[in-house]
Amino acid sequence: MNFSEFDSSTKTQWYNQAIKDLKGKDFDQALVWDTLEGFKVWPYYAEEDLKKLPLEAIQKAQNSKQTLGWQNRPMVKYSDEKSSNQHVLSLLNRGGEGVLLKIHSTAIDNINLTKVLDKIKLSEVPFYFSVRGNAKKTVESLKKFINYQMKGGIVDDFLADWMVIGELNENAWDNAAEVIKMTADSPQFRTLTVSSHHFHNAGANTTQELAFLLNSLVTYLDKLTEKGLTIEEIAPKIELSVSVGTNYFTEIAKIRALRYLYAKIIGEYKAENPQPLFIHAQTSTFYDSTLTANTNMLRATTEAMSAAIGGADAITIHAYDEVFRESDEFSERIARNISVLMKEEGHLNKSEDASAGSYFIENLTYQLIESAWKLFLEVESKGGIVEAFKDGFIQSEIEKSYQTKLAELQNGKIMVGVNKFQFGKEENLKGNQDNNDDRLLKNRRIAETFELNNHQ
Repeated sequence: MNFSEFDSSTKTQWYNQAIKDLKGKDFDQALVWDTLEGFKVWPYYAEEDLKKLPLEAIQKAQNSKQTLGWQNRPMVKYSDEKSSNQHVLSLLNRGGEGVLLKIHSTAIDNINLTKVLDKIKLSEVPFYFSVRGNAKKTVESLKKFINYQMKGGIVDDFLADWMVIGELNENAWDNAAEVIKMTADSPQFRTLTVSSHHFHNAGANTTQELAFLLNSLVTYLDKLTEKGLTIEEIAPKIELSVSVGTNYFTEIAKIRALRYLYAKIIGEYKAENPQPLFIHAQTSTFYDSTLTANTNMLRATTEAMSAAIGGADAITIHAYDEVFRESDEFSERIARNISVLMKEEGHLNKSEDASAGSYFIENLTYQLIESAWKLFLEVESKGGIVEAFKDGFIQSEIEKSYQTKLAELQNGKIMVGVNKFQFGKEENLKGNQDNNDDRLLKNRRIAETFELNNHQ
């Protein structure tokens, strides 16, 4: 079809036609989306809307990615040396391209990492160790038997842990600086993971998740430069890790906004030739159901697609049953294969910034940039994320957002398998609270309220 045969129309003409077709209904109430973040999204955008945006700068930030596509990074919970090794090898032979090994309940001193890494070479496989408070000891153990450049990294966001469990090792900042120095000879081994998962799982909206993540990043940068490191030494070691929720287009825009805002912040530190940002995304557990658990597969799929289209460099897809039992081989395979399907059949790894030029996505990206930056500056004016958290500001703002989300579901917004079309067995029901201290962030699932009501 030759579209030149059709007359062009302006956004004003479209708006006037919409008003006519609504036959007296209020345009804003009928068609404009009032987001949880506090800004309005129109149902229709046109080319003229792009002229109002810093489009070149937004797209330039997206084009800083080092490679096309993303790393399929499944997660393994450590059990013992032999079993964990076999588990990892199995994942790598069946679609996994990297591994996140979660070691939280076992002291790293009691683990023989040579056995865990048997037949695995870290110069070939990006291997990530999630070790709460044990980053330095983990690197020291690796250095005893690895004498080549490693790929992967250390996941130890101790600032996030402080907001959840209320404990912070007084040597944490010194240890983080030391780990960066110890791994300077492995440029593809990232040791400074700053995450948004604790904000997301407590109920934060997208603006809050972005802003508070960036506030946390600035705290790390300031503390580590105070320890004598240069921004050029720190930046290559950074990985920002975000949760991806069910709001499909907003989550695409969130990752794009994050790249832009990161570039803005790094620019303030006057870094010379800063390395491109590496973003890790993981599907959300906040929206998962324990009763109608198969619906979690659908949510994980759309969340992973948002991450891929938004431009994440690595994606971890949770198994659909992770929130209520130990995942089995089947549920892990389903999760892992979502990423494989997006690559092999969806070809989402073949383009750079796939949503670039979309009138809707570009405008949504910019609205998130503006709202997140405004909140970021507000937190900085309070002394930064640490002081704002001590004063209860972070917790209060997130609690308001959580209650708003909950009220939407209670007042008719449908979430399949949660507040409608719910079916399941009571033995699957499991709470997801880490603490009952209002001074700390809670690890929540919004579905839990409806599951509990269903069984009272």
